[in-house]
Amino acid sequence: MKENYDAELMILVNEKHGHALEELYDRYIKLVYGFVMKFCNGNEEKTKEIIQLVFLRLWTTNSQYDPAQGSFVNWLLTITRNICIDYHRKEKRHTQHYQEEHEEIADFANVIEQRIYTNDIEMAKNKLPTAQRKLIDLLYWKGYSLSEIAKLEQEPLGTIKSRLHQALKGLRKHLELEDIK
Repeated sequence: MKENYDAELMILVNEKHGHALEELYDRYIKLVYGFVMKFCNGNEEKTKEIIQLVFLRLWTTNSQYDPAQGSFVNWLLTITRNICIDYHRKEKRHTQHYQEEHEEIADFANVIEQRIYTNDIEMAKNKLPTAQRKLIDLLYWKGYSLSEIAKLEQEPLGTIKSRLHQALKGLRKHLELEDIK
């Protein structure tokens, strides 16, 4: 008898009789609430939102319950489960989108910071003597090893190492001076 009455209430809901939806709500809210609360791991706000979506779906979509297909309770819980899954997916996409936007902003800030830092290094490098600038370029920008640079410059490896030490010391000094300004 109850199942038939649920089917009749759904027909009335589809005809937009509000009292029929109220009756279904009163009858099944505890069941739907418990199901959704478990799905949401006890999150009260999400549970309330999803319950609203469940009963809104019943009201707005002309949902067709067929008693020959199974019990009303199973049908209602299937709708509830589907809404829970949709809600979770939407929330996950939103979270991913937010994280991607945040990462893009952070990446952009890093690019700007890197450009500023690179510009500072370039300015400091330009204050070095020509031999030290050339050594920095060959070692760090063109990828030569110290022994290869020594052969190219036809100088002892010790001289190249000493020049590198002096160049790095000079860069540090010029960069620290830039920070003071």
